[in-house]
Amino acid sequence: MSTILESAIEAVKCSVNSFCRFITANDVGKTGSHQSGFYIPKSAWQLLFDTPHAKGENKDRMIRIDWNDCHVTDSRAIYYGAGTRNEYRITRFGRGFPYLEEKYSGSLMIFARMDYDSYKGYILESDEDIDGFLAYFDLAPTELNQLIKSHRIDPEQELIAIINNTLIEHTIFPNTEQMSALARAACSKAYKLTEAQIIQNPDAVLLNFVNKEYQLFRAFEEREFIATNRGNFPDCQSLIEFSNSLVNRRKSRAGKSLEHHLAYIFEIEKLIFECQVVTEGNKKPDFIFPDGVSYHNLIFPSEGLTFLGAKTTCKDRWRQVLNEADRIPNKHLFTLQQGISMNQLEEMKQENLTLVVPEPNIKTFDVRHRDNIVSLKQFISEVKERQTTYYSAV
Repeated sequence: MSTILESAIEAVKCSVNSFCRFITANDVGKTGSHQSGFYIPKSAWQLLFDTPHAKGENKDRMIRIDWNDCHVTDSRAIYYGAGTRNEYRITRFGRGFPYLEEKYSGSLMIFARMDYDSYKGYILESDEDIDGFLAYFDLAPTELNQLIKSHRIDPEQELIAIINNTLIEHTIFPNTEQMSALARAACSKAYKLTEAQIIQNPDAVLLNFVNKEYQLFRAFEEREFIATNRGNFPDCQSLIEFSNSLVNRRKSRAGKSLEHHLAYIFEIEKLIFECQVVTEGNKKPDFIFPDGVSYHNLIFPSEGLTFLGAKTTCKDRWRQVLNEADRIPNKHLFTLQQGISMNQLEEMKQENLTLVVPEPNIKTFDVRHRDNIVSLKQFISEVKERQTTYYSAV
């Protein structure tokens, strides 16, 4: 099996949806109309858009296509519905695009949607590669020009298999940092997460990381419980001590887990930050943007500094962050808490504390205070803008 065939098969397996058809003389310009781009039948509209379009309107959006893992184009997905036309096409391949030459007529084109606007395209030229692709997905040559039946493994099923393999590979209970990293690796593999997807929707990704780490943690915990005399303790005190150790480890993991996953996302976003910077009174904020050196440099403008605390719940503990960084009067606190009383939200506003919560959780707060709550994506955007303005100028 050739390398390009292997890549095409893997892309289809990992894609949101995918499509294939033979390149025709019309595509490569033998009829003089190749400027219209690759035709996509209406039955495969999901390949290009999230909803079908009504006759009488034109719709388009820009997409990025990685062709044969060596040539990238910023192309346009378009629906022509105005006038007499009623069709979908992919256009705009730019100068130097190699696959519209006559020699590619009869080649098999595979088009895989990896996420919202990221695609992979493959051109298989040899009969051996074409036959291999069709055989792998059990397609007859007459069944092309349509979406390929999904061969994706259910992510939840794959995640269970990954967790089981992780238990086999790690005989010792991982520490909090290792547990978080293992959970992210499991999520990334099961859900085929890319850096682009993380940047596009950090709120959903963070929730996924947190939830799946808890699932992984419980698997390790269950294994340890079974190994510890299968729950047969010699006396009541032994049972209490074992139970207390489980509860304490759960508390420790939960707090650190959130910090580890946030730091990972901030790194993907290429933010400049530092964890546990020592500030006044030997306080150690969870995150200082851009870093401790800038914080302690009184020449660096305080407007360029950002504080972020991280607490899984903050109903009673949010006040702890108020005196952790005196140079930053307007503080941010990330929490997974859903819903806080009106009185506490009003107190937070008076103390110049802005809550940062996963976007789906915003709706759990009173509508009158949502203007003082931002999503993780919004927070990241604010920090990027602040760092562009202040940090690069220093």
